[in-house]
Amino acid sequence: MAFSADELRVLRRALAIALHPVPLAEQDVQDALRLADSVDEAVREAGRLRTFLLADLVRYREALPGSATGYLELLQDALATGYHPRPEDLAALRTLRSTPVGAAVLHRCQALAEQSVRARLAGRSVRGVAATGAAPRTRLLALVGGRAADAPRAQQKPQQNPQQKPQPKPPAPGEKPVPKPSEVFPPRRRPVPPPEQLAVG
Repeated sequence: MAFSADELRVLRRALAIALHPVPLAEQDVQDALRLADSVDEAVREAGRLRTFLLADLVRYREALPGSATGYLELLQDALATGYHPRPEDLAALRTLRSTPVGAAVLHRCQALAEQSVRARLAGRSVRGVAATGAAPRTRLLALVGGRAADAPRAQQKPQQNPQQKPQPKPPAPGEKPVPKPSEVFPPRRRPVPPPEQLAVG
């Protein structure tokens, strides 16, 4: 779509007013409306041309292999307008891949078809996640307030003060007490140095 110099002037004026709203003159309003009508008409004309192009593409495809040259040209024009190749296009191109143009168009259409399939699968997966909702988060058991907070207090282990020494477990009846390390390995006594003897002069 191409704009004339006058249409570009109107478009720039409309964009400037959209960024910095000011009161519009009657002439500016009429110019903007005419430009909008022209753009709408161009869009409708492009839609009609695309409809005719796709109809011709079907006719040329049905007339293969005699219409191979015209079919390849029309298919490339359709791809330029955003046309996604159909399975029948891929089947027709496989019969024309013996020619360099046919092989090149087939390679291009296969890549486009693969991209289209991936886009559809991605759209389905996104819709599926939105419908079922996000997966529930797993609780962190190692953090305060995790699953241990839901357990009864009787089942929770009491917290021990790090400064408090653990109490020894009392021996069972008939069980010999475990000796202390100081009893098994008594402390070694340091030797007493001999008394100093006075030298006789």
